[in-house]
Amino acid sequence: MTSHPISGYTRVYAHFAYPSEHVRTPGVFNAYFRRRGIDAVCIPVKVAPAGLAAAVAMCRSWENLAGIGVTMPHKETIAGLLDERTEGVRRAGASNVIKRLPDGRLLGGQLDGYGFVHGLKTNGFDPAGSRALLLGAGGSARAVAMELALNGIAALRIANRSRDRAEALAADVRREFPELAVSVADASTVQDATLIVNTTSVGMKPDDPLPVDLSGLTPQVTVADIIMKPEVTPLLEAARERGCAIHPGLQMLVGQLDVTAEWLDLAPAREAVGDMAVAR
Repeated sequence: MTSHPISGYTRVYAHFAYPSEHVRTPGVFNAYFRRRGIDAVCIPVKVAPAGLAAAVAMCRSWENLAGIGVTMPHKETIAGLLDERTEGVRRAGASNVIKRLPDGRLLGGQLDGYGFVHGLKTNGFDPAGSRALLLGAGGSARAVAMELALNGIAALRIANRSRDRAEALAADVRREFPELAVSVADASTVQDATLIVNTTSVGMKPDDPLPVDLSGLTPQVTVADIIMKPEVTPLLEAARERGCAIHPGLQMLVGQLDVTAEWLDLAPAREAVGDMAVAR
């Protein structure tokens, strides 16, 4: 394994979160940078919502900053603080990876959905034709919903604690994909879903309830969670006990490693991600 000492040449990838203690992204990216021999370091940055605008402004003058990774609760808010956005950010209304351009401008990108679907396919599950139940309507949910739609799901049902947010996401998906059957669930039940995706934070704490009623769940359903810690959430454990294929949240991050490094100019580009073009 190749490694580089941190020096004045080292590029920085800041990871904005609040709180930051639970995040796994810095550790995963730093291991990846060492493995690839990339002279970069990922650092956690604990930024409260009230300080987000000031933190973003400061990044414009941070010359050895390659970019910013973004996690909850900032993905939607930060999209409105940037100088430019990719087509993926425009579509999802949220940004999870930001590139600092040489002149200090900040270009927001969206790779959560790409990473999630790439991880599914890498592990043998193609979402095309699936009837998806999406739990949550925040920044990650928006990205996952749009990417699942791009990859040919047959139907999308959205369940969220706030029905207004679920309705807003459903309206946005219908606007981008008018042929897709999109509905909002009055209750979080599995019904006829063949793919269940939890994008909420429910499951991060050991005493959290399950985010969905698993009555009627059959082994033919694939159950995914985007929570990275714990790696196997209570939802995934319950689904596994019922014979379902499960997909842990860490896979969404692993699926983004190469394209993030390439987009931030930390490694040579090998593939193009369609919705990373700048929105006009």
